Amino acid sequence: MTRALRHRNYRLFFGGQSVSLIGTWITRIATSWLVYRLTGSELLLGVVGFCGQVPTLILAPFAGVIVDRVNRQHILVITQALSMLQSAALAVLTLSGWISVRDILLLQVCQGLINAFDTPARQAFVVEMVEDRADLANAIALNSSMVNGSRIIGPSIGGAIIAAVGEGWCFAIDAFSYLFVIASLIAMRMTLAGRRERAEAHVLQDLRDGWQYVTGSAPIRTALIVLAIVSTMAMPYTVLMPAVVTEVLHGGPNALGLLMTASGVGALAGALYLAQRKSVVGLGKVVMFATLAFGTGLIGFSLSRTELVAAAVLTVVGAGFILQMAATNTVLQTLVDDRVRGRVMAFYTMAFFGSAPIGSLLAGVAADRIGAETTIGLCGGVCVLTGLWFAGRLPSLRAIVRPIYIERGILPVPAVDTGTKSL
Repeated sequence: MTRALRHRNYRLFFGGQSVSLIGTWITRIATSWLVYRLTGSELLLGVVGFCGQVPTLILAPFAGVIVDRVNRQHILVITQALSMLQSAALAVLTLSGWISVRDILLLQVCQGLINAFDTPARQAFVVEMVEDRADLANAIALNSSMVNGSRIIGPSIGGAIIAAVGEGWCFAIDAFSYLFVIASLIAMRMTLAGRRERAEAHVLQDLRDGWQYVTGSAPIRTALIVLAIVSTMAMPYTVLMPAVVTEVLHGGPNALGLLMTASGVGALAGALYLAQRKSVVGLGKVVMFATLAFGTGLIGFSLSRTELVAAAVLTVVGAGFILQMAATNTVLQTLVDDRVRGRVMAFYTMAFFGSAPIGSLLAGVAADRIGAETTIGLCGGVCVLTGLWFAGRLPSLRAIVRPIYIERGILPVPAVDTGTKSL
């Protein structure tokens, strides 16, 4: 389950990032709570989410070209340092009492600009940290375990800190936590210098090549479409969580931390399931069932009226979402050619994070008109329909993926074509 940790560089990254991500989740819960405390507006919760993610939607394809051209380790050091400064600015403004919604919106846009470069670089860099490709799927699953382990710890700590001393100290702790991941990146010894400059190709030509590669591959194209729909429909439940906790469940910051922790527990369980898998074969079925489970869980959450029921349902929501996201990531990483890996992972970033601004804005507008619970329930219904559509496409996608997996040694070459499942 932890075989990817035998690689020194990945082990360094895993340790530093684990600490930093706890701080990131503390900041996420603190930001949502601060906005709702200042405004009491569900619409502004959606607007803040939109501002934090729309730069990724716009810039990720261009960022992918850069990631394929230059040293990814250097990109990550820069983006993590800038993220630390962004969290420090939030802390100073909040602790001084000068913070306003306008400041939060501006800083969210700054963080979105940083993430547009950070996320595709991080995804593509995994291949360089893990020299043995046989351990790649395990490394991706461990990344998901790391993210969702922090989701369990971070929101609980964040809720307690908010209740005790306010949101400002949450941002300060997050800023400090970035030192650990920056140190881990600097300490790495890379055997390759990363991607080199390719001045002979124009940026727009590289961008066009990446787009044609993605749209020309039915498995990659379909996987990204499903991920984009699920990510868009996932945003309302996360963005509207403070409103649901306050108005439906009649709770406070500790209740918000409990529910986010419950979602993190489910997500961690899903990530650990993927980590113990020994092969990528069969991940298409995992994507299908995870999408259906996620949608069903959202519908159940929209109908919950007590904290315990909501927490139980959110474990299913968390598991379904992380299984869908991480399984899609693994399939893409095993299918994509190295020459376009950064660009494909940039489109993955667009589908995962870039579609979120639409979901955030949708959440705020819809909840303002029809209520938070109804909005979340409708999003769950869309996810269920998406899972059923993907199920219908799965047999034809398997036929395309199977020869690719045979060529790359993931599946054995059969003496007779037996129609073995590959996706």
